[in-house]
Amino acid sequence: MQETRLDTARIRAARRVIDPIFLDTPLYRCEALEPHLGCAVSVKLETANPVRSFKARGTEVIASRLADHGPRAVVCASAGNLGQALAWSGRGRDLDVTVVASRFATVAKLDRIRALGARLELVDGDHEPARERAAAIARYDGIRLVEDSLDIETCEGAATIGLELVDPVPEFDTVLIALGGGALATGVGHVVKALAPEVEVICVQPLGAPALTLSWRGRRVVTTDSTDTIADGVAGRRPIPAVLDDLLLVADDAVLVQEASITAGMRMLLHHAGLVVEPSAALGIAAILEDRDRFAGRHVVTIVCGSNVDVDAYHRWVGAAPAHRP
Repeated sequence: MQETRLDTARIRAARRVIDPIFLDTPLYRCEALEPHLGCAVSVKLETANPVRSFKARGTEVIASRLADHGPRAVVCASAGNLGQALAWSGRGRDLDVTVVASRFATVAKLDRIRALGARLELVDGDHEPARERAAAIARYDGIRLVEDSLDIETCEGAATIGLELVDPVPEFDTVLIALGGGALATGVGHVVKALAPEVEVICVQPLGAPALTLSWRGRRVVTTDSTDTIADGVAGRRPIPAVLDDLLLVADDAVLVQEASITAGMRMLLHHAGLVVEPSAALGIAAILEDRDRFAGRHVVTIVCGSNVDVDAYHRWVGAAPAHRP
């Protein structure tokens, strides 16, 4: 494999500084889903932790380094999950954490950021103005800016999921990964291609937020003017060039899925796996639903990456129709 920005030795070292509560998350065959999807399905569950997403794997690495020899203050832009994770990791190491988010972000995520003791600043617009404001705060105050997916710690923290997937030798032949900023996809993809290159890495993004998928397909950065998806955790408009370079080396495919498939995937995970997930976490199931023939007879792993949902919105999404039937 050609070299990405990531390093497998550093990824193994990252495991040693991540709080064990975020490591060795459940990986299990979910047979109840299989009659409805036509393939063997295993779930890697990244929601059974204090911040209910995979993001703390990366923020633990960042916060541990700042606590040792960095500024004691840090700022990030977040749709919600990164902010929660950074607040949790910073609180345990006595760091001053500021999170910038869109005022239209999921209320439950914003409330949790506040509860974890971070300073929260809300801006108009979507995630891109939040990124710009966070960068301005970092420059003005002289503090550390955490940029999800650009900062290698966020990718290598997420990559520890890959170590858990391929050690021991994997029984699955495909891994489906939610694609947003790219930290999860490039991190897990790096490890899979380094240690189990026969496994197909497929990234999944909403049709209403396609920027990084279009960039991967065109092998150049493609930006969009807006997004239109319930999957707020992956709704970026301006891919980071360095992240695209990494993604091009580790992704075998990148697919786009419709909103109806995302909500159908959420319903299936609720009814057949007992899992309450946010839309981003259902992207893998959505990809199978939209292309059953491609996955027929295969053994697929999907990473369930987050479960921070607004209860009212969740009921609207999953209550609109009964569980999907074959």
